[in-house]
Amino acid sequence: MFKEARQNNQKLIFGLIHLKPMPGTPFYKDGDYEASIEKAVKDAKALENGGASGCLIQTVDKVYPTGDDSDYVRATCLAVIANEVKKHVGADFKIGVQLMWNCITPSIAAAKAVNADYTRCTALVGQTSSPFGGVINADPLKVLEYRKKIDAEKVELLAEIAGYHFHGGYDKEALLSRVSSAVMVRADAVEIMSKDEGLNNRMEQDIRAAYPDLPIILGGGTDVQSAASRLKNADGALVGRCFEGNNWGGGIDEAIVAAYMKEVKSISG
Repeated sequence: MFKEARQNNQKLIFGLIHLKPMPGTPFYKDGDYEASIEKAVKDAKALENGGASGCLIQTVDKVYPTGDDSDYVRATCLAVIANEVKKHVGADFKIGVQLMWNCITPSIAAAKAVNADYTRCTALVGQTSSPFGGVINADPLKVLEYRKKIDAEKVELLAEIAGYHFHGGYDKEALLSRVSSAVMVRADAVEIMSKDEGLNNRMEQDIRAAYPDLPIILGGGTDVQSAASRLKNADGALVGRCFEGNNWGGGIDEAIVAAYMKEVKSISG
């Protein structure tokens, strides 16, 4: 999906579908699971009708583990929600799933169960800090062995290198080292993001010069006004707050999606 889109000069725009807390987590309330199903389907339809490429369905449990594993019920509920979304969208609408923050193997399991297209990996390689206490250490061997074990190698991996969740500041050598590691462990695309557009573009140029065929996805920071300039040399973006009318965690606004996609088409058409 990611590499094919790059070859075809197609910008992949994925709207973030933020769920309610999952059963078994501290902030879960009775009815949240059912509300998550309803919200996910409604948001996905708004994205599809607005012209987006697909979605990334994310658990929003407010506090998160630093390890890879997750309670079984979180992965199961995510798979059910993704399956309901899949029933209501067309075959060309791409679906990603992510158990936050770095529960990669459970996310792959959920994706396998519903034949989803990809998962986003907060730390497929390297190490980053967590605001919830501790350090997130990547374990790519575990991820790749599990992915192979359950025959889920069609589930593509979007590896966060620098952005909202993977921190570390800008250092060209360190950035390219993480990219090299991500490519080695079979990441299908890398994700970067800086609120500073100049820095964002610099990271993008560094990666593009060293890895001309590697898809680069922006992990946030775009809106209708900045979509054309920020996406000029990138292959796509994850879009959350903008599509939610700047109400993070709220419903997706189809009209905003359509306006954003109009800007994207002006640079990729």
